[in-house]
Amino acid sequence: MGAGAAGLAAARRLSERRPELRIRVLEAAERTGGRARTIVPPAIGAPLDLGCGWQHGAESNPWLPIAEALGLQVDRTPAPWDVQYRDLGLPPEDQTAYAAAAEAFAARQAAAARDPVDRPLAALLEPGNPWNPLLDAVSGYVSGAELADLSLHDSARYRVHGSDWRVAEGYGRAVAAYGAGLPVTLGTPVTRIDHGVAGPLRLETPRGTLQAGAVIVTVSTNVLAEGGLRFAPALPDKVAAAQDLPLGLANKVFLHLAAPEALPADGHLIGNPRSARTGAYHLRPFGRPVIEGYFGGALARELERAGDAAAAAFALDELAGLLGAAFRRRASCLTVTRWGRNPSVRGSYAYARPGAAGQRATLAAPVEGRLFFAGEATSPDAFTTVRGAYESGLRAAGEVLSALDAAR
Repeated sequence: MGAGAAGLAAARRLSERRPELRIRVLEAAERTGGRARTIVPPAIGAPLDLGCGWQHGAESNPWLPIAEALGLQVDRTPAPWDVQYRDLGLPPEDQTAYAAAAEAFAARQAAAARDPVDRPLAALLEPGNPWNPLLDAVSGYVSGAELADLSLHDSARYRVHGSDWRVAEGYGRAVAAYGAGLPVTLGTPVTRIDHGVAGPLRLETPRGTLQAGAVIVTVSTNVLAEGGLRFAPALPDKVAAAQDLPLGLANKVFLHLAAPEALPADGHLIGNPRSARTGAYHLRPFGRPVIEGYFGGALARELERAGDAAAAAFALDELAGLLGAAFRRRASCLTVTRWGRNPSVRGSYAYARPGAAGQRATLAAPVEGRLFFAGEATSPDAFTTVRGAYESGLRAAGEVLSALDAAR
């Protein structure tokens, strides 16, 4: 179920290992890719990633060889996140001070991770440190939620390290191309799975009731927690795990530049480095006439509720404050994402609440040798990433194959 990275990886692995199996991927949306989506606006004629855009830990990321095998170009330009263009609003001495605060915060995390009692990451902030708001803003970009909402123990298990690279044609295009040729049925949300009787599982969809010998569930935790998919008999442990692993929110606003040469290719700005309520702005990614603005956490939720015009205005206000009032005449809104209002996802990526670090394993555990679970939320150490989703799909496919072998 689900034609995102996890579902596609599981389907491909099963079809390769057991080609005689009848496999069907049921996708609620009208496209494949899940939270990976690439569009090409006519105004610029170049791809934009509305969802995931970076191959994190690229040197060991399985999507690197996948993308290259698909004939796509992986751009190895270093991520610009640690650079403030022309030091605007953040002079060098402040950059040094923030880097020291971030390093000290990371050291406290590493030391506290050994404590047996979990706690919110915000408990490790140094009281009164002027860089705490920026640390919170970065948490919003990375996890879709503020430090007060995040489990220390869960964060300590994240093991994706290395370079951050991009697919020039779009990460979403890579995921969709990877799924080409697989048996996917679009526009078919599964709303209920009956697993209470012997024989085939019964899946209720708008197209009727379908039957299956085994099902890999890849719906997002918010869909599961909010009852978008129900089980009969109920699976309260799964629902509780999903509630403890909610999707944070990270949204993007893309601005079209009328005079792109005035800004550097692959530059970067933080709108207000002294506020948690600020955007991060990638200037002219790939040298294209675009600024990719990024909002996370509470700010992303606020702007999503306020609407696209409010999100674009917020970005323009922050950038004009740094680049000058004339900037407003050189930029216009291309598109704004609303992942929290996407009915088949309802957010961005899953974080663990304090005390809930073990819930990823609970969510991932098979049920009765017939129900299996995958998705980035079930990854023990690569959550929030396409890599984690892909690896979870392979893990779930392996569990299905083991169950089939045991039943012989």
